[in-house]
This record gives sequence, C-alpha cells and structure tokens, in this order.
Amino acid sequence: MRKYLCKRLLLSIITLFVILLVLFLLLSFMPGSPFNSQKLSPEQVAVLNAKYGLDRPLPERFVKYVGNMLQGDLGVSYSLSSNTPVSTLLKNRLPVTITIGVVSLIIGAVIGIFVGMSAALSRSRIVKVIYNILTIVGIAIPSYLIAIFLSYFAGYKQAWLPLLFDINHPIVTSIMPVVSMSAIVVAVVSRFTCEEAGRVIASDYVLLARCQGVSKLTVITRYILPNSIMPVITIIAMLLVGLMTGSLVIEQMFAIPGTGALLTQAISANDYNVILALSFVYSAMYIIAILAVDVLYCLIDPRVRLSDD
Repeated sequence: MRKYLCKRLLLSIITLFVILLVLFLLLSFMPGSPFNSQKLSPEQVAVLNAKYGLDRPLPERFVKYVGNMLQGDLGVSYSLSSNTPVSTLLKNRLPVTITIGVVSLIIGAVIGIFVGMSAALSRSRIVKVIYNILTIVGIAIPSYLIAIFLSYFAGYKQAWLPLLFDINHPIVTSIMPVVSMSAIVVAVVSRFTCEEAGRVIASDYVLLARCQGVSKLTVITRYILPNSIMPVITIIAMLLVGLMTGSLVIEQMFAIPGTGALLTQAISANDYNVILALSFVYSAMYIIAILAVDVLYCLIDPRVRLSDD
C-alpha cells in the first residue's frame, strides 16, 4: 500500500512540475504585455518590466518563480489589483468557487446514484424510456441554459429566489447556481450508475445470491451497489474538477465572486501571475482528484495495488 501511494504521489508531483513549466512557457510567448496602457511610454514600460523582473532571461524567471512558489509566494498582480499578492486574490475567491462546486457535486452525485440504481432495478419499460430521455436531455443541455431558465422563472417571474449571489446570504442565493451546475452531474452519474448496476445485476454471483434466498435489500446493498460504485468514483472526481473550472459562465450570470470572473479579467488584462496561478490551481485540483481516485481504488479493491506492485 505504501509503495503504491508513494509511486502515485511521485508521479503526481512530476506531472505538476511539467504542467507548471508548460504554462510558464505559454504565457511567456503569449502576445501582449501586462502594461498595455496607452498612457505609458516605452521608457515607463521598460521600467515596469525591470521592476517585476520581466526583462530577465526565461530560465532565470522560471527558477525564481518555482522557488517563490515553494515558499507560498505566487507573485503579485500586475494590472488587476496592482501589487496585491495573488495569494490574497485567491484566498478571497477560491473558497466560494470550491464550496459551490463541492455542494453541487454532492447533491448531484447522491441524486444521480439513487436515480441510476432505481432505473437499473426497475423492470418497467416506460420508466426506462423516460429515464433515457431525461438523462440524454440532461447531458445535452448546457448548465447556463438551465441557469437562464431558473433565473427567468424562479428569480424574475415568480421571485422565489434572489437573482444574484450575496455573500451575506450564501445559502439562499446559491440555490439556483447549485441546481444549474448539479443537473449535469445527476445526468452523467445516473447514466454510469445505471449501466454498471445493470451489468452487475446480470452477473452470476448476483443470480446465485438470489437463488439462495438472500433478500432483495441485502443483494442491493452488499453486492450490486458496492460493485457498481467503483467506475462511478472516477466520473465523480472528474466532474468535481469540471464544475470548478467550467463554472465561469454560471459565476458571471449570478455575480458570484469566484475564480471564474477573476480568470476572465486576468486574461483580458494579460495579468500573467494571476493566469498562471489559477491555471496551476485548476491543474493541481485535477491531479489531486486523480490521486484521490487511485487511493479510493486501493481501499475498495486491493487487487488494484497488488497488480501495480
């Protein structure tokens, strides 16, 4: 177990380093500059570049950036919030994005597993047809369209819920964003759960358990659910990262002060440090999610780590 986890952790660290290098190179060769204001003369731009070390050779800048990052220093914002540490900007916005993303994932995953298991266990042809239609529609419709629908009917027409996010009332004002983002999770998770549960239900060991008189509830909780959930774990982990990186439009629609709006502003202003930090954070979330899936696979099925040793 320890050897398996060490190998996965080392691979994750190497992957993150390569991602950071690629991101740094891409931003360095990106056209434009953080100091694009027409009010600045070429001499003033040169002074600013020297002040922030942007005139130094690329390898030197990368080594210095990595060294500062290891000490928790992500640099400062060049143009969005001049000389404000990027870590301060992230500290104020990242928890909002993570909270809404995690809540959307949990709600969507729980409902999706329940719906998928129910559809797999149902023998009604009508139920399966309705289920297939709803899941296909749920996967096909973008979350921002659901957000528009909710904003118009639940927010504007009926005035049941606030139209904009309010940090002082996060629960009520997060309902529409969470529902919009969790809809795709319900559709995807239920689809995978139904397919995996259907495969397990048709297996020989489930048939044997039923022939031996094991109760239906025991068969579901002891055999069907545990053996159906492993492939779904991978999907759930990837959906979590997708929710946090793909929530940009939702954050803009509901005025959520998260990282989506910050990234959009940073790209428009060529604020290299903010773009690099956010891109690296998103990449780290993805790698951590994959690592967490590997660990869960180890805990659920020891054959995974035994085959890797």
